[in-house]
Amino acid sequence: MLIMKGRRTPSNAVFRALADETRRQILEFLRAGPRTSGEIADQFHSSWPTISRHLAVLRAGGLVVTERQGQAIYYELNTSVFQDLIQHFVGWMKPFRQSAPARRRAQEA
Repeated sequence: MLIMKGRRTPSNAVFRALADETRRQILEFLRAGPRTSGEIADQFHSSWPTISRHLAVLRAGGLVVTERQGQAIYYELNTSVFQDLIQHFVGWMKPFRQSAPARRRAQEA
């Protein structure tokens, strides 16, 4: 596993959570602010248990956080995970810097 200094590498759970269109739509809906699971489920044609499973995957990936208020559980975007994800992608755009011995081996080949 590659560990980069000074950066947190997003977990596989983050990428798994983002791989599904419904979960991405839930994240888009949560951009407007915290919502209950019922409010989220009302936006989709899927059953409540299906939406509940999607929310569990989003929670496992750290993309959403929950807060209980009485009987209701509110879901909210966890923006710090998105910031880490963006930093990770930006790192992909930077040219890879080889160490001096690796450069020499590449030049000799």
